[in-house]
Amino acid sequence: MVVDDDPQTRKLLQTYLSNVGFRVQAVANGKEFRRTLEKAGADLAILDVTLPDESGFKLCQWMHEHPDYLHIPIIMLTARVDEGNRVLGLELGADDYLCKPFSLRELLARINALLRRTSISPKSAMVSGQVLAFAEWQLDTVSRRLTHLSGEEVILTGTDFTLLKLFLDHPQQALGRDTIGNAIYGRDMLPHERGIDTAVYRLRQRLCDTAKPHRLILNVRGRGYLLAAEVTIRNRA
Repeated sequence: MVVDDDPQTRKLLQTYLSNVGFRVQAVANGKEFRRTLEKAGADLAILDVTLPDESGFKLCQWMHEHPDYLHIPIIMLTARVDEGNRVLGLELGADDYLCKPFSLRELLARINALLRRTSISPKSAMVSGQVLAFAEWQLDTVSRRLTHLSGEEVILTGTDFTLLKLFLDHPQQALGRDTIGNAIYGRDMLPHERGIDTAVYRLRQRLCDTAKPHRLILNVRGRGYLLAAEVTIRNRA
C-alpha cells in the first residue's frame, strides 16, 4: 500500500514496484488509505508524511493502535530533511524512513529487507513455541504478547518484537549497531543514522525502563546495547 498526494510519485512507485513483481495499491490521502487497508489489507505500507487530510504520522500511529495492522511494516517518505521529523516517525512506530528525492533501488532494497524480516520472524517463533521470562516480564513468541507480572499486557510493534527477541536470544551480551540494524532493518546502519537509538528508546518505554540509570537495556560504550537481565525459557502450553 502506497499513500502519497503527488500523482507523479504515486504513478512512479506503482509502476516501478509492479514491474519488479509487487501487487501495489496506491491512494492519494489518509481517508482512501484507511478504507483500502480495511478492505484489502497489506503486507507493507509506504506513507508520505505530508497529506491533504491527515499526516503520515497520524496514519502510522493509527496503524499501531489497531490490532489488525500492528505488525505491518511501515516506510515513511518525506521531503523534510530535519532529524526531528525522522525521529518522530520512528518513535510512532515506523520501521524505516526515506527522504525525498530517493533512489528507487534503495527503496526496493529496504522494502525487501523489511519483508524478509516479517516473513522470517513469525516462522522462527512458531517453531520455537516458547515463553521467555526476564525480570518482571514474559514474552510469548507465538502470540507476541509481552506481559508484566501484574497482568498488564503491552502492545508491541513488529520492530519492538524483533528487537526484544534479539536481546532475549543474546542476554547479557553487547550487541553492535550493525547486528541490531540487520535484525530490525535487514541492513547495516549508515553513519549517524538514529533508527536504532529510537527503536531502543521505544522498547525501553514499553519495558518501563526509562529512568536513569537504566535497569534492563544498557548502553555499552563503543560496543552497542546489552540486555542486563537473565532469561529463562519454557515451552508454550
